[in-house]
Amino acid sequence: MWRSRLLPVLVVGSFLVVACSGGGDSIQNAGNTTVAPASKPTTATTAGVGDTDTDTAHADTLAPGETLAPGETLAPGETSAPAATDAPTTTVAPSTTVATPLDELPKCPTDALASASGTVDITFWHGMTADLEKQLQALTDEYNASQTKVHVTLQNQGGYEQVIDKYLQSGQDSRPDLAQAPEYAVQEFRDTNSFVPVAACVKADNYDTSPILPAAVNAYSSGGVQWSMPWNVSNPVLYYNKKIFAQAGLDPEKPPRTLEELQADSEQIVSSGAAKYGLVVDTDFDSGGGWYIEQWFAKAEEFIADNDNGRSAPATHMLFAGQTGVDLYTYLQNLVASGAGYNVGANASGQDAFLKLADVSEPGAMTIGTSAALGTVLAAIKGGIAPKIAVEDLGVGPMPGPNGSATVLVGGASLWIVADKGDEKTAAAWDYVKFLSNAQSQSTWAAATGYVPIRSDALSTEPLASKYASDSRYQVAYDSLFQTPDELTAIGALLGPQREIRVLTARALATVFGGGDVATALQEAATQADALLADYAARHGG
Repeated sequence: MWRSRLLPVLVVGSFLVVACSGGGDSIQNAGNTTVAPASKPTTATTAGVGDTDTDTAHADTLAPGETLAPGETLAPGETSAPAATDAPTTTVAPSTTVATPLDELPKCPTDALASASGTVDITFWHGMTADLEKQLQALTDEYNASQTKVHVTLQNQGGYEQVIDKYLQSGQDSRPDLAQAPEYAVQEFRDTNSFVPVAACVKADNYDTSPILPAAVNAYSSGGVQWSMPWNVSNPVLYYNKKIFAQAGLDPEKPPRTLEELQADSEQIVSSGAAKYGLVVDTDFDSGGGWYIEQWFAKAEEFIADNDNGRSAPATHMLFAGQTGVDLYTYLQNLVASGAGYNVGANASGQDAFLKLADVSEPGAMTIGTSAALGTVLAAIKGGIAPKIAVEDLGVGPMPGPNGSATVLVGGASLWIVADKGDEKTAAAWDYVKFLSNAQSQSTWAAATGYVPIRSDALSTEPLASKYASDSRYQVAYDSLFQTPDELTAIGALLGPQREIRVLTARALATVFGGGDVATALQEAATQADALLADYAARHGG
């Protein structure tokens, strides 16, 4: 069953899951140097303790060496991949990728709410669970109590995947007025032709988008149109044990920024005896085997798919089997094979990599995880889940990558306004979206959950201003996103079967960690991915 990237909930005594062809340069040396941010970037801190629990539902288990079986169903509602011989060899851009004028898309009559005769009831399908759902409910209760024009009813679908699949399997009449979906569903949702683009609401309402981070807007835009409003935003960061760094003779305030530094620090940690392993990795499609692969391609300023990552025309060919991918997978294979790294596998619990850092007998010193897990991890440490780690021992730094690039791709999810629900409901959904996206709501949400605020003015708004001042670990992810350049390679791929393709790259990594040949594993995955792209295009008029 498909599950979504939200966050793991760590409970003391038990763990509950609730809920991007490279160039010739080495992956370690590709890309640009870090872009200086407008605000001072944070790489580590010892101040403050996060007390907020947040959650994630985790993704499929991928057995090492497992391959995609012929005819295997990849996701509810998806068909199996066609034979490899059906993969296209040339790029054919269907008309759906041509920039569509807003006048030809569903309208957003933002003034319709003013003339509504009574309260407009709208329904919001979301994937937030546990404490995240509580925080969303609190914001929604605040909104409902603040006015009488709109009343929002939340309907929890259990996770991102459940929202996506239920939406795709429902008729327009039974769909909600607002839906939440992650960054890898942009093309799939856009191709349903069933949404009012947020850009239409922005234009109709003269809404000021200048405080919103460009990287967040770009992630949810296609064909020159912003389709949804980024809301719960996250990106990968490096979690590390500062005490182990000090014991190994490393500066605990300077975590590795490049892949070369990551390897050197891992080797020094192991050789010093400070920890059994340096970096802990996994092969999950929604983290180490899929999402992080896309992140490293972006950091190397390389496309992972043709046609500018599928943003200038539909992608027909995946590029991860090129030199950049070979270099990256070889790097990871060597890191684990040398003993400097440790692979927890498919990370079935969604928490295995973090648990390895808490391993009393053979701990790891570092792992890469979603920034949205910070509050949960700190709360678990405070509760005693890791006896040898104190809250002040946990360091947080930007995700290491080629040449220390600051680039990160947006994770999390966004808000989609469903079309054909009537002018009043469209206007009501937009009004609620504006509330969730304003500076105060973003400040409250980010401070309570650890997600990245989508707008710069939330940083000077309480309670987030105090949260960042007292514990700058929470600001690392924001600074990374703020520094991300406005380049096509830094926006991320736009692929219809993106979640299925991430499964393929994850399985290739599992094969590589099991001793498989890197080039062969990647080429096999790329062939199957190209077939998925061709199948998707055929089903959507490509």
